Amino acid sequence: MIALFILLGVGSLPADAIAAQQQALPVLEKHCFKCHGETKFRGGLSLVSKQALAKGGETGPAVNLKNPEQSILWKAIEYDGLEMPPAGKLPEKERGILRAWISAGAPLPEGKAIAKTEEHKKPSLEDAKTYWAYQPVKLVQVPQVAGKQPGNPVDAFLLAKLQAAGLGMNPRADKRALIRRVSYDLTGLPPTPEEVQTFLADSAPDAYEKLVDRLLASPAYGERWGRHWLDVVRFAETNGYERDGPKPNAYRYRDYVIRSFNADKPFDRFVKEQIAGDEIDPDDPDSLMATGFYRLGTWDDEPADRLQATFDEFDDIVATTSQAFLGMTMNCARCHDHKIDPVPQTDYYRMLAFFRDIPRFSNDRNVMSSTSQRDVTPKEKRAAYEKELEERERQKEGLTKKIEALEDVIIKRMPAEDQRASEGLDRPQVVAKLKNFWTEEEGKAVRALRQERDKITRMPTPSQELALAVNRCDPRPPVTHLLVRGNPHAQGQVVKPGFPVALGGAEPAISDAGPQDRSAGRRKVLANWLASPDNPLTARVWVNRLWQHHMGRGIVASTNDFGKFGTPPTHPELLDWLAGELVRNGWKSKPLHKLILLSDAYMMSSAANAQALAKDPNNQLYWRYPMRRLEAEEVRDSILMVSGKLNREMYGPSVYPPIPKEVLAGQSVPGSGWPVSPPELANRRSVYVHVKRSLQLPVLAQHDQADTDTSCPVRYVTTVPSQALGMINGQFNNEQAGFLAKRLEKELPGNLPGQVKRALWLTTQREPTEAEVAGDLAYLADLNRRGLSAGEALRQLCLVDLAASEFIYLD
Repeated sequence: MIALFILLGVGSLPADAIAAQQQALPVLEKHCFKCHGETKFRGGLSLVSKQALAKGGETGPAVNLKNPEQSILWKAIEYDGLEMPPAGKLPEKERGILRAWISAGAPLPEGKAIAKTEEHKKPSLEDAKTYWAYQPVKLVQVPQVAGKQPGNPVDAFLLAKLQAAGLGMNPRADKRALIRRVSYDLTGLPPTPEEVQTFLADSAPDAYEKLVDRLLASPAYGERWGRHWLDVVRFAETNGYERDGPKPNAYRYRDYVIRSFNADKPFDRFVKEQIAGDEIDPDDPDSLMATGFYRLGTWDDEPADRLQATFDEFDDIVATTSQAFLGMTMNCARCHDHKIDPVPQTDYYRMLAFFRDIPRFSNDRNVMSSTSQRDVTPKEKRAAYEKELEERERQKEGLTKKIEALEDVIIKRMPAEDQRASEGLDRPQVVAKLKNFWTEEEGKAVRALRQERDKITRMPTPSQELALAVNRCDPRPPVTHLLVRGNPHAQGQVVKPGFPVALGGAEPAISDAGPQDRSAGRRKVLANWLASPDNPLTARVWVNRLWQHHMGRGIVASTNDFGKFGTPPTHPELLDWLAGELVRNGWKSKPLHKLILLSDAYMMSSAANAQALAKDPNNQLYWRYPMRRLEAEEVRDSILMVSGKLNREMYGPSVYPPIPKEVLAGQSVPGSGWPVSPPELANRRSVYVHVKRSLQLPVLAQHDQADTDTSCPVRYVTTVPSQALGMINGQFNNEQAGFLAKRLEKELPGNLPGQVKRALWLTTQREPTEAEVAGDLAYLADLNRRGLSAGEALRQLCLVDLAASEFIYLD
């Protein structure tokens, strides 16, 4: 693609501004215009004119002419709060060019457009035949490298590229860094001081492998890795929009995901259950809970255009399904052919047609709608309560016969017209007159029998387990039309369910539903295709996510987009080899975890290296392990674990930890939808905290909790003042610092140096230095001199320890 810059009106600019403009335009074209150009305005921002810069996007004007360094664009390219471009920080030279351009007033040409591109070549099926992601997964041979051949194939693939660039891997990290790294990666929790000391003392060659095996077998593994998947499928327990009402029993989907990861459920089965669990195994509670996948998106309970809202919901399903399982942005073809990838608009609606049997979440404001709630009571429990219900009905039927017999006796004393009326639909009106004709004894008998029947009717429903799921599907769904420009009121040609043409476009064989079928059967066909070893994307996309969460970014950094608008793979051969291994291992993920975790690449130090930084500043070749900050849930869970208050209870309804009244004040009805749980329940792991779209726990929000409106493949990692302020001033941290202080006093009563040392051990998982202990003791003494009690001084020291960078950063 060749960019032709039209530099109009530059004669009116100073020479330095002209130079800045001419240098900046190629950088903008290369890195910015594809998302912020003439036809695409991500975040509402365009960079093609001075007017557009002044208007800015969702975060405000892009350029601050009075104070250039405070410009949003300046901060974004410096990764100060915002991170642009998201694929990686620009080299210093290019950032310097853009800084100079902003400082010069961000001059731009005065013509209609600053950049014109040669006529865009429309994606074609020929592109699909050659594009790497649409090709079958290749059987790749492990490369041979110079020197000793690594025992782990992962290292061989990485070393082959490193050696070609004249680089090598960093040396291995120390054992303390390793146990901290792998403990957080697999469980989201820090190792205890005792676990660290045991590992450090274990000199056996397989000490680290035993550690990996123990962590993979931990129930906390499913909680940690289940949370990654919940990000991808936009898990939330409320509907968004104005009322943000609840999604009852959404927690059962979350629990299903955690159980699936702990059981190492084959990924192909995991895919099938979520897409068509109700069609594959309708008697299996887990398979039904899995279909909660469809119900997790936003839902408008009062749409201005109900048909538009219906297709918006289908769009959410198409977008999430194609991105989560295929790494395809099929939603870009809702209104027109995909602009970048070979995905015609017909493909979008062919995919949508698979889901046409799914009814709306609800057709009114009733969030307990039968279309989105399903009985998942285990068979043995279901048999018991069905038997109880049958017994109740039998008793009510017997009482009704006795009542009617007694009524008939009384009716015979009533006028003839009433007697005749009692034989038809007017009986209720006749019965209402009985009190005028019965004797006192008859009246008592009738009232007693009615009360006994009413008592049975009012009895609570026997224990029944409901789950958010798809229900009452349409076995004969309506015809699907291509919608002109995505408008549901402008129907185009009829389309049938079909697979993307880029992946072969085969016509699926779908039989008509039978008279006893409860759904159309289309989703089962889609599920089998998605989870087929012959599908070139599903296995690649999943192993890429595994790699992402172990190595800091995916081999394809744009983990939801394997298309041309995404990021090309840095190591395509390794990606294919891992995808092949997944299938060869029966689609099980834990063997791949272990393979990656036992590689030299994973065990590398994160230390800097001048030569490598010069050649590969973004670590694209993986010459070092990437340092990382803990994710939001890890921060909160670690604080609770260190304070001794973490409740490790698993599964069940979500919990509602206290939220400061200042935060709740932002709601239209403060506290609405957030009943505070008792302290012991509120201190459960963060994966069990209720996910309300319009309200977040401050400690989670401050540390970049996932956006739940759409699929979240990668979390932004920001470094902003509110994080440090929250860690020092936040209600949660201050409370937990108090609990940590009490824990120290209980474990080491009267031993202040021991308490200081223990606090550092708990928060850093390492042996504190004598200087650190002495410094903390001096700090405590200073607080005492300022009038603080010994207990309050220790609490403040604990608060500082919990806010330390070493506590929330690995390596």
